[in-house]
Amino acid sequence: MRIETKKLSKCAGLVAGLLAACLVLTQAMQAEEGMWTFDNFPSKAVAAKYGFTPSQSWLDHVRLASLRIAGGCSASFISPQGLVMTNHHCVVDCVEQLSTPQQNLVENGFAAKTAAEERKCPDFELDQLLQIRDVTGEVQGAMAGKTGDDANKALHAKQAELQQSCGSDPSVRCDLVSLYHGGVYDLYRYKRYTDVRLVFAPEFAVAQFGGDPDNFNFPRFDFDIGLLRAYEGGKPAGSPDYLRWSANGSKDGELVFVSGNPGGTSRQLTMAQLAFERDTLFPYVIPELAEYRGQLEQFLTRGPEQAREANDQLFFIENDFKVYLGRQEALLDPKFFAGKQQEEQRLRTAAAADPKLAADLSAWDDIAQIQRLRAQLFTRRQSLGNHFFGEGLLGYAVTLVRASAERAKPNSERLPEYTDQSLVNVQQGLSAAVPIYKDLEELNLTFMFTVIRRNLGADDPFVRKMLGNESPVQLAHRLVTGTHLEDPKVREDLYNRGGTAVGESTDPMIRFAASLDDDRRALRKDYEARVDAPTRAAAERIAKARFAVYGTTVDPDATFTARLSYGSVKGFEDAEAKFVEPYTKIEGLFHRATGAPPYALPESWLKAKASLNLSLPMNLSTTNDIIGGNSGSPLIDRDANVVGLIFDGNIFSLGGDYGYDAAKNRSVAVDSRALLEGLEKVYHLNHIVDEIEAARR
Repeated sequence: MRIETKKLSKCAGLVAGLLAACLVLTQAMQAEEGMWTFDNFPSKAVAAKYGFTPSQSWLDHVRLASLRIAGGCSASFISPQGLVMTNHHCVVDCVEQLSTPQQNLVENGFAAKTAAEERKCPDFELDQLLQIRDVTGEVQGAMAGKTGDDANKALHAKQAELQQSCGSDPSVRCDLVSLYHGGVYDLYRYKRYTDVRLVFAPEFAVAQFGGDPDNFNFPRFDFDIGLLRAYEGGKPAGSPDYLRWSANGSKDGELVFVSGNPGGTSRQLTMAQLAFERDTLFPYVIPELAEYRGQLEQFLTRGPEQAREANDQLFFIENDFKVYLGRQEALLDPKFFAGKQQEEQRLRTAAAADPKLAADLSAWDDIAQIQRLRAQLFTRRQSLGNHFFGEGLLGYAVTLVRASAERAKPNSERLPEYTDQSLVNVQQGLSAAVPIYKDLEELNLTFMFTVIRRNLGADDPFVRKMLGNESPVQLAHRLVTGTHLEDPKVREDLYNRGGTAVGESTDPMIRFAASLDDDRRALRKDYEARVDAPTRAAAERIAKARFAVYGTTVDPDATFTARLSYGSVKGFEDAEAKFVEPYTKIEGLFHRATGAPPYALPESWLKAKASLNLSLPMNLSTTNDIIGGNSGSPLIDRDANVVGLIFDGNIFSLGGDYGYDAAKNRSVAVDSRALLEGLEKVYHLNHIVDEIEAARR
């Protein structure tokens, strides 16, 4: 399908006062900053620096070969038989869900020796981007002249209308995507794969070798790969657009691309918004993550079964803690923050030089004013919107309560997550046979109730309604031991029977979710009307100014949608000004191993050592601009051949949410040569290696 290109100016027709801003932009582009949409990729800039011009057919091929994992990762087709490559940490939930106390697949790994042994992931979705359609005029027109709750209702109604324009085929998904903070609205049409089967996952110890100490660091020695297969009609899906494997890998200085779905950046936020994150968000989130990490660490010591249940959850919490800490450090850096201030001032000065933008200059002050209200509402919003309301047993209860109410409304009046198209995902999640660990559920809910009571106070009306006369421990125990929502058949039955069944249910988790739903809905509605809607309106005015100054010569903030970045294989200087080479070798994996976690190698690698080519590259670093969500992205060369698999960034990339430092920011990938070496000589997956190599010819 065709990608529709937006017709926006590119630094054209500007007054003389804007030229300096364009010069700054040009310099930024030369520094290879950017996560570019496929319909606005700077092919000319790539050609000017590397002598290669990505053609439209090249871009279309890469886009169709690339995939999004609905849980927050990226992936790609690597054979015409639906074979999919991503990271181990992007499939670890599936691996954990397929594990049992008797068969710990996370610890021991999984390898399907035949197609019949490929096992379906209980709750998994792959999305392939087929089309981008510019709907800016339609969306902005629907909201024109409206404010607050009326603007939100208009946006949600238009969103539901546009999504439904893609039809009712459950294999098709359409998302309304806001770019440039409301400056552009696109409708992304995807092909959706929900029958996704696990083909291979290595042992956790080698996939996440080095654990938290090595996370966001380089040199690295991880074998962070997971292989899946997309199925249609019970058979492997045909995937004519797939990425072939490079015969020779990459070399230092070579042009490389990353095709993936970066989750989100904040590079175009105003200074007032950045100050809010620095002064309000991070001082709240970081201590809470640290506290929860400690509780999980204690939970793991209860026994081997608890360690199996929560090991991957601890891994992700440790990762989140490091991410937020890195972002906070970036905003606390006076030099970095001053640079952001100068960047904003350049845009405001350039906009002030254009009489057509005079009415938009107050937008920055409007957003600053909104941040004061946002700070006042922050603690209550964080408490009533706690993420555990959307996870586990309580998440099922909240979904059932809200789905029963929302399905009774016209599609255009529902919450966005319960429109007809969104219900495909809702039903899939409710029916998935995902294991529930009630001891871990009690821990999570006890922690949530404790945090909410601490933050709002014991006398707060919501806290009193939530806890009644019970302690957090007592309430969590009663809800978890009394519910039957761990059974997918119970959940499906309640969903299918609708509002009456949910309303009459005596399940304590259902009743608890229902008792708090009005309060949580009211806060959400108030926040969206008083904070989200005016922020969106002001951000659109800033986007208008940005387009007048820069056009589309800057990339939009990441939105967990398909993006392409370009860069080169390159080392960097560490904090002590010591140069770090861009490649590590397989032999370094064994040199780093100590025999104790997190540097304990699994037996499979120790046994295979003598047969391995230890001089082959293991991991590599590149200048590609990436962020969270890019995990599992293919690293490809100018021929669109796989030369690596992105799995991390270096420590300097943690501030990449707010800006890109070409000197130090690096993406980190598993080298394609190490991937094949491990698949063949450690795991003896000759049929998979043959499939990959046959696709190369």
